[in-house]
Amino acid sequence: MPRTQANARFERRGEITAESPTLIVGMPENGVVGSIAVNQITEQLDLHHEGNIVSESFPPVATFGDGWVRDLVRVYAGNDPNVVIPHCDIALPPTATADLAACIVNDLAADFERAIVLAAVPAQTEEQVGEVTGVVTSESAADELREVGVPMESSVGFVGGASGAVLNDCYHASIPTTALIVKAHPYLPDPKAAKAVIEKALEPLVEFDIDTTALEEQSEEIRQQMEQIAQHYEQLMEGGEPIAVDDSSMYQ
Repeated sequence: MPRTQANARFERRGEITAESPTLIVGMPENGVVGSIAVNQITEQLDLHHEGNIVSESFPPVATFGDGWVRDLVRVYAGNDPNVVIPHCDIALPPTATADLAACIVNDLAADFERAIVLAAVPAQTEEQVGEVTGVVTSESAADELREVGVPMESSVGFVGGASGAVLNDCYHASIPTTALIVKAHPYLPDPKAAKAVIEKALEPLVEFDIDTTALEEQSEEIRQQMEQIAQHYEQLMEGGEPIAVDDSSMYQ
């Protein structure tokens, strides 16, 4: 079990019918890459809203979409292929990320057999944008990476934010987990990096086919839509949350 007890709970709207699904975690962090990717996947696969994660540690804000107020953290699922995907509309403070991660593992672990976490790192050059490497918690996850041709990350570092909290709790719960590290624009929402991680890693790992044309054709529109989320994340980072650093990168 994860080391953190959750001050959060999963409120189901229906039963998750997917059998042994893959958990895919993409959070609004560097480049908003995770959010852009999971939004595209959820729309393409027509996933169903199966419940919400609620916690008093979450920021007291109201988020909305298409004119409707909605829960800050929602869980979607489907069975073609079998996936479970949480969505979070804003970057969370450190206390909230621990509760979110523990709730995902405590309350949703019975509904998935492996996890894939998306984590973006600022690219140092334009040419690096879209490069994907992997970090794993088990030999089975390492085998999967080798099979699809995604190289293991060679540097030393850590994954922070909500993505890192989920990865950490999955690791301590012995859930086979892969963190896909994608290099992205250091300041702006990056649909190009989201497109790359879907095509290079998620599609072969999960064995689905996602049309990423819109991520390229509508990149400017997507950037504008995600700009407020990106600014909120940047402000949160400036407020003092530790940022992962190695000799060339920051894993968030």
